[in-house]
Amino acid sequence: MRRIKNIFFSRITFVVLLVVIQLLALLTAIWKFSKYFVIFDFIFTFISILAVVYILNSRTDPTYKLGWIILIMLFPIFGGLLYLMAGGAGLSGKMKKNMSQIMDKMTEYLFQDQRTFSLLRNENIVAYNQGKYIEKYSYCPVYDNSSTNFFPSGEIFFQKLVKELKSAEKFIFIEFFIIEEGVMWNTILDILKDKVEKGVDVRVIYDDIGCMSKLPNGYNKKLEKAGVKCCVFNPFRLGISLRLNNRDHRKIIVIDGKTAYTGGINLADEYINRRERFGYWRDNAIEIKGAAIWSFTVMFLSMWAFLRKTNEDYSIFASPALDNNEKSQGYVQPFHDSPLDDEHVSETVYLNLINQAEKYIYIETPYLIADHKMMTALCIAAKRGVDVKILTPGIPDKKVAYAITQSSYEELLEAGVSMYQYTPGFNHGKTFVVDDNYAVVGTINLDYRSLYLHFECGVWMYNTKSVEQVKRSTIKALKSSKEITLEYVKNTSALRKILRTILKSLAPVL
Repeated sequence: MRRIKNIFFSRITFVVLLVVIQLLALLTAIWKFSKYFVIFDFIFTFISILAVVYILNSRTDPTYKLGWIILIMLFPIFGGLLYLMAGGAGLSGKMKKNMSQIMDKMTEYLFQDQRTFSLLRNENIVAYNQGKYIEKYSYCPVYDNSSTNFFPSGEIFFQKLVKELKSAEKFIFIEFFIIEEGVMWNTILDILKDKVEKGVDVRVIYDDIGCMSKLPNGYNKKLEKAGVKCCVFNPFRLGISLRLNNRDHRKIIVIDGKTAYTGGINLADEYINRRERFGYWRDNAIEIKGAAIWSFTVMFLSMWAFLRKTNEDYSIFASPALDNNEKSQGYVQPFHDSPLDDEHVSETVYLNLINQAEKYIYIETPYLIADHKMMTALCIAAKRGVDVKILTPGIPDKKVAYAITQSSYEELLEAGVSMYQYTPGFNHGKTFVVDDNYAVVGTINLDYRSLYLHFECGVWMYNTKSVEQVKRSTIKALKSSKEITLEYVKNTSALRKILRTILKSLAPVL
């Protein structure tokens, strides 16, 4: 009863109710003015035609275009209006202008050490070109004086995080898509309150839609009263918002400029298996120590400055010199991606790794809703003899996303890609590991939202110890997973195949 009561009185229920009321009001208005139907029909059809023309001439991925054109064809009267309200792959011009300070701050405080670039170029020109691309379009430099440590589960990550938070002396920055009250967050919050009392600068950013069903309305004010500075990203407003699609999907923690974390793990109990939702929840995170933390510090502060409307000197939060006890190995490059421009950094990072692979590509993703470019690259890699293995969930968290993921199996299997489903439960990790040389760990899913709509972040690594750690973790998970065969996929019922095909066609708009 308590769970039903919580659902009934939750903010997300309130939001859904408001949307339904608005739709009913719109339908009522149309019925009231039914005698003017011809005029309404002409206006909305004209809007739909303009929307299709705009979509065809935009620089958006062809698959994304096709999804919206199909939707407009199905609903010619309201399809164009729906696209104008929610279909743009990026932010509005006005919002881009308002948020331009985020990029301005990134370029102001992040600089590439040319000595590091020269060392990387002399060591491996392919790695250099990848790092150069990320630095040019994400404004985040490559570092050769940082260390990494990969955590293959939420439980291990949480233990280390609590220890690091308790050692904080100057500041703690936390930015997450999902925060939910429970064992994990309440433990962290108790530490944050204690640190505030000791004079530590504690700041929290959370995404409003990501937390809508997790936190009560006005939770940011509750944190502020406790001394924890808090900002809410893109809060839901009454009325149908034009840009609810653009979310802050990043997961960032920076502690004293000495330690930073990112990965797939959100701050909720299922991520550390204190609450079971979809079998065993498998996830991961990456820890960074050393100079590369500065990129995450600037990422956070740039977003904070936009949300809080502040202008402070970031240099007071600069990363200290690398601890003598920390042995730096290889090259580390934190990076971010955003809908503020037409450059899809995350997708290009993944494509560069796929296209340059010589031996193997091991991928973990909770959602395989790939566009044409990604599917083609994966298939070509397998056809040229690269061992391509992709791990997806065995138990889904979203049935529609699961069906779309499965719709891609046949094409990939026919090209020679090996597909696996993590049978113990839900695999939420987002990792790439290639040829024992490269790895990427971050927040980026292989779907349209992560690649085109959201603010995301990750860590590109070349020849660090974590490359081997990521590889071992994926191989271990594959042994606990079911390999999907082409015969198994072909035996899928015709009705289910048709449903998956329809969902795949509409995937960009879902």
